Amino acid sequence: MNQPATAIEVRGILKSYGDHPVLQGIDLTVPTGTVYALLGPNGAGKTTMVRILSTLTTADDGTARVAGFDVRTHPGGVRRSIGVTGQFSAIDELLTGRENLRLMADLAHLPAREAAARTDELLARFDLVEAADRRSATYSGGMRRRLDLAMTLVSRPRVIFLDEPTTGLDPRSRRDLWQIVHELLADGVTIFLTTQYLEEADRLADTVGLLDGGRLVAEGTPTELKERAGGETLDDVFLALTGHAATHRSDDLEAAR
Repeated sequence: MNQPATAIEVRGILKSYGDHPVLQGIDLTVPTGTVYALLGPNGAGKTTMVRILSTLTTADDGTARVAGFDVRTHPGGVRRSIGVTGQFSAIDELLTGRENLRLMADLAHLPAREAAARTDELLARFDLVEAADRRSATYSGGMRRRLDLAMTLVSRPRVIFLDEPTTGLDPRSRRDLWQIVHELLADGVTIFLTTQYLEEADRLADTVGLLDGGRLVAEGTPTELKERAGGETLDDVFLALTGHAATHRSDDLEAAR
């Protein structure tokens, strides 16, 4: 099936919790097959934006379309088209890696033969074959994150939300996940990424949006934003445009290069 040219379109999104405004009139567009990185200080509204776009919460006002579906009026279409990997692993530690994947295949209503083939394919793709029949409680942090992402991909989503996916991972595991992101892009998948690691956004993102105080204060390619702020890194952009220092100075990311 042909994909729309625009994977995500957001217009005028507002969200408050009580008297506290979290998102104040957000507009953004994500072309299909690209990476959009949403950055901002803690509490800027990044995770709230992901929750709205993935139909886990509703906006107070505004519209959003994901994979061609309105998140408010056609949430089922959105859910069938997306995958979500949050900040914390969603794997069941009582199950093996293979069993976790088969569970996701069952939830996606895949026929038995297709479910078995998809499970084997993802175990191989994420270098989990040798550990496939071990309980996932025994997995390292990097292995858990790879399994978590593999579970997200069982139903072949067209849009994937990665909410701070590499937090707490060692440099090699981060590098492995970056490679997986590049492979997904080659398959035409769209990635919506939130991250505290600014070098990660610089490396992966086609477009960066910078949230501060519930507003999108800057948007552009990493190069465009660095030129606008007169800085050499996205850390410089972050500080110049928000007045905040980056919360994670990721020296370990430099070691992963």
